[in-house]
Amino acid sequence: MTIPFHRRRWLRFLLGGLVAVTLLAGVAGWAGGAARPADPLPSWNPGAARDGILSFVRQTTDPASPRFVPPAERIATFDQDGTLWVEQPVYPQVRFILERVPGAVTTREELERLAATALSGMPLETFRADVRQWLATARHPRWQRPYTELTYQPMQELLRYLRAHGYKTYIVTGGGQDFVRVYAEGVYGIPPEQVIGSAGATRYGYDSQGRPFLTKEPRLLLNDNDAGKPEGIQLMIGRRPTAAFGNSTGDRQMLEYTKAGDGARLSMLVLHDDARREYAYGPALGLQNTRVGRFTQGLYDEARQQGWTVISMKNDWKRIFSFEP
Repeated sequence: MTIPFHRRRWLRFLLGGLVAVTLLAGVAGWAGGAARPADPLPSWNPGAARDGILSFVRQTTDPASPRFVPPAERIATFDQDGTLWVEQPVYPQVRFILERVPGAVTTREELERLAATALSGMPLETFRADVRQWLATARHPRWQRPYTELTYQPMQELLRYLRAHGYKTYIVTGGGQDFVRVYAEGVYGIPPEQVIGSAGATRYGYDSQGRPFLTKEPRLLLNDNDAGKPEGIQLMIGRRPTAAFGNSTGDRQMLEYTKAGDGARLSMLVLHDDARREYAYGPALGLQNTRVGRFTQGLYDEARQQGWTVISMKNDWKRIFSFEP
């Protein structure tokens, strides 16, 4: 069949337009459209902290890099209170204990005795059930949300980013090991065997039907704070961390221990300096003094001297919680 000339000219015009559109779409995609990889840290503002994380991971996971770290040695440790979730106005676990056994507590020693009294002789499974129940019902006094919703979105992204590049992430906390192990996997993606905390003794026994179970005892096995953190890391992991993250004087020795290793190392501290979106406390840089999660001027100065990165919550985090717009 012969196609009239005017129709042939129209078909050439139409086909030419389709080809041009296709080529333009391809160029747009190649130039940075759909092919661009997703931002692994969308809740972080551009700056030294974010750049330092990306550079560290890139260098330690590239086999061609002189700073390459074998997968088995990719260990990252995180304090929990004030580093992964809110610790003000009082540590969540302290509130859990006080609500179980109300009473006047004015010193750390009194709190430890209270905790020992409250937990002594309790079957471990009963304790875990109590923690789960408390977490399901307790609400933070400021936001009126469960504590498990008050984790820091930038740190959640960091945990996932590290794991996506072969890092094994651990919680190393001064809080109770049994307490944190109840929810760590569901909240942070960190299984209970990768939680190191202050640990009390347990006693093996049998119930009335002869079934074995563990009972909590008031004897402290590991005080996982200050120097206890690197001691606990050696006891439970057996490897020096490649990266460590904290927020207070209780994390100082963990960061020192991490940074002292050979090769690439990353030590970072979260500074709470955003009273509007969360809290502002130090007393470093003239911020409010506090007995909960103290970040002293001495710690700040050591961070600068040792090459640790101080993360400004106000300047480095685009958003703090997942529920923020």
